[in-house]
Amino acid sequence: MSSKSTAAKQRDIQSQVAEADEKTKSKTTGAMQAGARNYPEPPFPKVHQGKPGSEADLPLAPMYEAPFYKGSGKLKDKVALITGGDSGIGRSVATLFAREGADIAIVHLDEDEDAADTKAAVEKEGRQCFVIKGDVKDPKFCRDAVAKTVKEFARLDVLVNNAAFQVHTADIEDLSDEHFDETLKTNLYGYFYMAKAAVPHLENGSAIINTGSVTGLEGSKELLDYSMTKGGIHAFTKALASQLVAKGIRVNAVAPGPVWTPLNPSDKHGEDVANFGSQTPMRRAAQPEEIAPAYVFLASPQMSSYITGEVLPIVGGY
Repeated sequence: MSSKSTAAKQRDIQSQVAEADEKTKSKTTGAMQAGARNYPEPPFPKVHQGKPGSEADLPLAPMYEAPFYKGSGKLKDKVALITGGDSGIGRSVATLFAREGADIAIVHLDEDEDAADTKAAVEKEGRQCFVIKGDVKDPKFCRDAVAKTVKEFARLDVLVNNAAFQVHTADIEDLSDEHFDETLKTNLYGYFYMAKAAVPHLENGSAIINTGSVTGLEGSKELLDYSMTKGGIHAFTKALASQLVAKGIRVNAVAPGPVWTPLNPSDKHGEDVANFGSQTPMRRAAQPEEIAPAYVFLASPQMSSYITGEVLPIVGGY
């Protein structure tokens, strides 16, 4: 075959591929929907909130109820303490834990209406919910929160470290000491203080679940401090898991990608919020109810008795 005919053949192949690509693009519409119900796709409302954010005030309510999720007693008569349990992932985790038979204590910073809504959601599942208001940066508050939970329910079986602080900063020179300190103390110190307070009350078969992040796996250029803390949480999870094996306490982490919660509208500008999650292969942010079942899995001794020291990414297809 001559070089001229080979070149012509290659151009034909090129044209065929280009035509096929155009057909594929025309068939690709919207985000991936593979759940029990369809979930919102970008663009989201262009909303910006003041910290710490309010789920009640979001024009597009996060989906946390998981109406098609059926409980089966995986956490029957257990007691779970969830920080950041008033909204977002924490609210959905509280709801599904209750559906699985657990009584719930939630810690929140200053979102009274959101906390009341979570309490109502737990009670709707036929379980009790105890609400504790305070700052996880304070070690005394963390000790008191655990003590109050144990006093209220006479036991503690699951700790979910979920409270977080996040604000984007484009340039390291603009990341103030105060901002850096707030992020590290909320996201790292808070997890440490809560775990330290909880461990003496946890028995064989108990679990600690930490909320990590895709930013702790891959980094995020505008979230230097937040990425640092989430990477630290992943390492803390593995180290603490090794330490607590002898006590029969499992320690794992869930590392979500973008999730539609008050955390991001209380951080990003409205334009950025509108496109939130569109960069994932699934082309949308997750809803809290898509993340919460992973916490049930890691909390339940029937489902994850041989799993500890793991970081479970739920990141929309990276």
